[in-house]
Amino acid sequence: QVHLGESGGGVAQLGGSLRLSCEASGFTQRRYHIIAWFHQAPGLEREGISCISDNNNATWYAEGVKGRFTISRDNAKNTVFLQMDSLKPEDTGIYYCAAEQDPPPGSNCRRSRDFSSWGRGTQVMVSS
Repeated sequence: QVHLGESGGGVAQLGGSLRLSCEASGFTQRRYHIIAWFHQAPGLEREGISCISDNNNATWYAEGVKGRFTISRDNAKNTVFLQMDSLKPEDTGIYYCAAEQDPPPGSNCRRSRDFSSWGRGTQVMVSS
């Protein structure tokens, strides 16, 4: 069973930075997996903003964070990071880490239903 734990949330100023961490465990060896970050703004649905694969480190970003956020991984620490720069008030919300092993063709990093393992989330607030 995959377990995910997020950390690194907090309060940042407009234009500031935060780095989120997602510590993962329980992946079955020799199975391909993807880890994603989702953002849930107050009153809105959870949406995928970035993801990274474990075999070739391919990455994807939603248009709203492209150029501002960077996803990376440290396999030795079983941790995926989300470096968030140039923060905006609309980045406020809860950030969740999600994972899926052997995602089927057509899986989409934007869709929460394509991921079966979730962390509890970490809160981010950007003040202006």
